[in-house]
Amino acid sequence: MDFKSSDTITGPRTEDHLPHTAQAAAKIVIVGGFGVGKTTMVGSVSEIKPLTTEETMTQAGIGVDDNYGSKSKTATTVAMDFGRISITDQLVLYLFGTPGQERFWFLWNGLFEGALGAVVLVDTRRLEVSFDVMGRLEERGVPFVVAVNDFPDAPRYALDELRQALDLAEEIPIVRCDARRRASSRDVLMTLMSFLHSLAMSAAST
Repeated sequence: MDFKSSDTITGPRTEDHLPHTAQAAAKIVIVGGFGVGKTTMVGSVSEIKPLTTEETMTQAGIGVDDNYGSKSKTATTVAMDFGRISITDQLVLYLFGTPGQERFWFLWNGLFEGALGAVVLVDTRRLEVSFDVMGRLEERGVPFVVAVNDFPDAPRYALDELRQALDLAEEIPIVRCDARRRASSRDVLMTLMSFLHSLAMSAAST
């Protein structure tokens, strides 16, 4: 998606405004370990220019930040990423990407507050990080789906194998995605909304 530079904008952009048909909005959190593609996903799918709070990585992070599998990464999110997407004419999702480095995880609880659901982004090179992520969501009672971001150099496993490795309950959806692609990221969000709908229907019938 091609975002215009802020210096070239002479007035409010049409896409910055909510559709006049919008009737409902929901907060969705994009969460995962360091370098799994959270900023990329928010940026690829957002219909507005995303707000990012990235800072350049420095020598100070050596020994503190785990960048295994992300050696070329030169910036990191220190607070959050923010974007917006209209899933339908009536429903708007506000997307909040969490910081991935563990020293910033104390910010997560605030970002989880009021969230309808979450996407857990997973890198198959570092599956172990995902356990803490999913555990925190479960503690907060935030429903989530798992999206395996297919990095070109990451080992590829069948989704059934990954479900087993992550000890993921059968009812929790797990899908593949390419966080760089708008359509792929949107499909993940649609999977989440479908899952949330099924949970709501199930709760209503009991």
